[in-house]
Amino acid sequence: MNKIDELIAGLSDWRGKALGNLRRIIREADPEIVEEWKWRGAPVFSDHGIVCVANAFKAKVKLTFYEGASLPDLNKLFNNGLDGKKWRTIDLYEGDKVNEGSLKVLVRAGVNFNKAKAKPAAKKKAAK
Repeated sequence: MNKIDELIAGLSDWRGKALGNLRRIIREADPEIVEEWKWRGAPVFSDHGIVCVANAFKAKVKLTFYEGASLPDLNKLFNNGLDGKKWRTIDLYEGDKVNEGSLKVLVRAGVNFNKAKAKPAAKKKAAK
């Protein structure tokens, strides 16, 4: 069991279920996504760079998209951090439903954004 599994299991209320559900949706959206444990206890999901960070707080679960301001949010999932120049968040409260299809689109958009800004590997010069 890794630290993300432990976090989800340790949240015995609705937040654990919500965090587990978000994790499942993210992994379904991008099977290549890498999960990491960073910043004193935050699950971070990366593919060619950080896509999103999940946190459980006392009254909400927050999913923060690192490049959210640059991503299309056609179904208006972002509900916090809307004035920021980089990050956008989805704050979920007890009883909130997640639009899984729209969230998968956002995750894929985050991955595509990261891939587009990634610098190509430098070409090696041929030996003479």
